[in-house]
Amino acid sequence: MNYRHAYHAGNFADVMKHALMARLIAYLSKKDKAFRVIDTHSGVGLYDLHGDEASRTGEWRGGVGRLGEVFSADVEEILLPYRKVLAAITARHGEMVYPGSPAIIREMLRRHDRSILVELHPEDAATLSERYNTVSNIKVLHLDGWTALHALIPPKENRGLVLIDPPFEKTDEFERIREELLKALVKWRSGIYAVWYPVKDQRQVDCWASQLAEMLALPALRMELMVDRPDGNSGMNGCGLIVINPPWTLKAEAEVLLPALATRLGRGNYAGWRCESLGAEQ
Repeated sequence: MNYRHAYHAGNFADVMKHALMARLIAYLSKKDKAFRVIDTHSGVGLYDLHGDEASRTGEWRGGVGRLGEVFSADVEEILLPYRKVLAAITARHGEMVYPGSPAIIREMLRRHDRSILVELHPEDAATLSERYNTVSNIKVLHLDGWTALHALIPPKENRGLVLIDPPFEKTDEFERIREELLKALVKWRSGIYAVWYPVKDQRQVDCWASQLAEMLALPALRMELMVDRPDGNSGMNGCGLIVINPPWTLKAEAEVLLPALATRLGRGNYAGWRCESLGAEQ
């Protein structure tokens, strides 16, 4: 358990992931009926961008640090839920604090919605618990994310989102995601599942996504943001999000948002993105 997200908080991958995550929660909020958000790999929730870890890498400067300039009106409309969360966190904690997924969830939940935040790293789990266990509609679990997922679905609301954001420390992480995800879908077929992944080797990711698509009997959307050329070097050139049971509006929104983010966050003269349907027709 060496991975600590504090080194990467607010980077381009966070911006992409959290902007789309905020769209998913906003979609669920359109109906009065309660929903639940399960975050399987939560981290600590809030990150000090002036802290030691974030200062060492400075990755946030190439991510949230580039969002100051306003995009076009159509892009800003899609970014609005994410922008609102950033503004609320700034007002409460200062402009150099970045919200992880637990903080975004807390800001966007209504009183009758529920969330369960899961974290395995003992120190991070303790921090997460201190921050959120006093919130009446949020529960923190110190547990392996995959173990928790299978124990927590289906939720009693039978509406909601599962955010899966593993650390990718192990070489078989992609295979594990596919295996665990397919098992989860047997238990809760109607939930929205959002799975984040890094893009280091584009061929590996393409193969994995293709195999997953063949096994899915549900609609899904594959979205990627590339900030550098996918030339197979050891660095993370981009990231992706696969959403199973996506809201019907998400594809059109991603096709507006992703090219704008790629242009703004791309390194050098490169900007790339992808948005394509997987699995069954929606």
